[in-house]
Amino acid sequence: MNRRIVLTLGAGLLLAACTPTAAIQVGSDGQPLPQVYRIKPGSEGEISFRLLDSVNSLRRAQGQQPLVFNAALNAAAATHSRDMSVQNRPWHFGSDGSSPLTRVQRVGYQGRLLGELISETFETELVTLAAWMKQPDTRGVILDPAARELGFAWFQEEGGKIWWTLVTGA
Repeated sequence: MNRRIVLTLGAGLLLAACTPTAAIQVGSDGQPLPQVYRIKPGSEGEISFRLLDSVNSLRRAQGQQPLVFNAALNAAAATHSRDMSVQNRPWHFGSDGSSPLTRVQRVGYQGRLLGELISETFETELVTLAAWMKQPDTRGVILDPAARELGFAWFQEEGGKIWWTLVTGA
């Protein structure tokens, strides 16, 4: 009986080893090339709260207060993410010349705008957050001790490119 189980298990492991796996493409620098991150419909809340939890973990590690989502800041971030896609360039000014301050005022934000982070990528929200944390100026927006609220949104194009926007306020 034990012999039969061992042979069956061994055959199963042998077959599993023969299963083809997706080939990882490598760039000229030897690093894996980024894969397109497809955001599935209905996963908006999961993505948003995964980012918020990660931001708050980073803030806690630095002794800072956690942030909470603000609907107005989320709306300003969503508007800007879509607008960057329309303009096909990551920058802080809207196609109508609006600044981050103008955008948060338009959506009725009553607090004080502290910062805005943007990104054009095919990568996840956590990879984008990690990239923001590598730069002193963008890390400063995330870890700003005065920040109390967060807005976060994105727009994904049909080809997979994602335009991320994060806004902080107090």
